[in-house]
Amino acid sequence: MCGRFTLTVDQDELSERFGCPIIVPDYRPRYNVAPSQIMPVVVDDQGQNCLKMMKWGMIPHWSKDGSIGNKLINARMETIAEKPAFRDSFQRRRCLIPADGYYEWMRFGKTKQPLRIVMKSREIFGFAGLWDIWNDEKGQALWTFTILTTEPAESIRSIHNRMPLIIRREDEKYWLRETKKMTPAEASTFLGIIKPVDDLEAYPVSSLVNSPANDEPRILQHFVYDL
Repeated sequence: MCGRFTLTVDQDELSERFGCPIIVPDYRPRYNVAPSQIMPVVVDDQGQNCLKMMKWGMIPHWSKDGSIGNKLINARMETIAEKPAFRDSFQRRRCLIPADGYYEWMRFGKTKQPLRIVMKSREIFGFAGLWDIWNDEKGQALWTFTILTTEPAESIRSIHNRMPLIIRREDEKYWLRETKKMTPAEASTFLGIIKPVDDLEAYPVSSLVNSPANDEPRILQHFVYDL
C-alpha cells in the first residue's frame, strides 16, 4: 500500500518534469504527505498535461457519504476495471501523482522501522492514480484522488507485499490519454502494457515520519537505529 509520500522539488522542476505550464497556487515542497491532504495531481486537459490540486482519498461522484474517501486512499491495479468505486474513473479519469519517494514500515524485532523508498537515480516520478469530483451537500465541488498499488519490485519485495504503481516515464502519456470506454478484454490488455519501475531502493528514516504533523526536511535524513 501507500500511506505516506514525499514531493520535495520546487514548482519550476515540478512543472518542467510533467510538462504543465500553469503553476498551482499554494504549492510547497512536502516531506511527509498523508491521506486527506491536498496535493498537485497531473491530469489530461484536451491533450495537455495540467496540474490540479486534489485531496488524497477518492470520493466517487455518486457517493452520498464523503467519509468513504478515508478508505479509498489506494486502489489495487488488478481490480480497478471491476470495482464500482473505481471502474468509471479508470475508464475516464486517470492521473499521475508527482512524488520523489514514499514511506513504508518494516518490523525488526520489537522495532517498527520507517523506510523511505526512492528511485536509485533520486529523480521525481509519477504514481498511477484515479480521480473524481464529488459535490457535498452544499454543492461544493471537491477534487479527490487515489493511488494505485501493485506487486512489489524485486528490490523491495522483502519490505512489503504491495507497492504504489510508479509508472515508467515512457508510459505516462499513454496512461493519461487513452480514455475511451473499454471492454473487460481491452482493459486487461491496456493494464498489461503498464509496467511499474523496478529500480528502487530503501533507506531508514526517523520515527518523526510517524506523525503527519511532522513535515520537514530532516525526516529525509538517513537514520541509524540501535536495534
